[in-house]
Amino acid sequence: MEQKLTTDLLGTANTSAVRYLDDLRLGQEWTSAGRTVTEFDVVTFATWSGDMHPLHTNEEYAKTTEFRTRVFHGPGALSLAFGLEMALGWKNGSAIAFLGINNWNLKAPVRIGDTITVREEVIGIRPSTSKPDRGVVTTRVQILNQRGVVCQEGDWVVLLSRRTL
Repeated sequence: MEQKLTTDLLGTANTSAVRYLDDLRLGQEWTSAGRTVTEFDVVTFATWSGDMHPLHTNEEYAKTTEFRTRVFHGPGALSLAFGLEMALGWKNGSAIAFLGINNWNLKAPVRIGDTITVREEVIGIRPSTSKPDRGVVTTRVQILNQRGVVCQEGDWVVLLSRRTL
């Protein structure tokens, strides 16, 4: 069952959306708002990261590849996904630490002009045995384009607070 969490026009999370470990259940899902990938995103990420590969920065070169046009950096799309996911608001005030990413796969390119969303599903909940005020939640995260194609996916692991006992 998909649960919609909302943000205002500036992307500020609805604070009533905060979820603690005890509030989550397996199979719970959310979908973010969309964000269109722009030329500015490509140039900014290339400059910031130093990844000036011609697949991202040279249209004539990119035309000779299987993509037939420039594509956004894979790690750039992942970075945008972090922002889209955080804007859902469910971890704002309850997350203690991001613990890692497992099995992250790039399945399809993200192109300039694509509008991406993040779909997230709770796939693991484990209360801590040594610290009862927290636990670990694992979510399956997918980056989808405007056609519903999964461009990237994998599991994100977060240390989350529990409700006050």
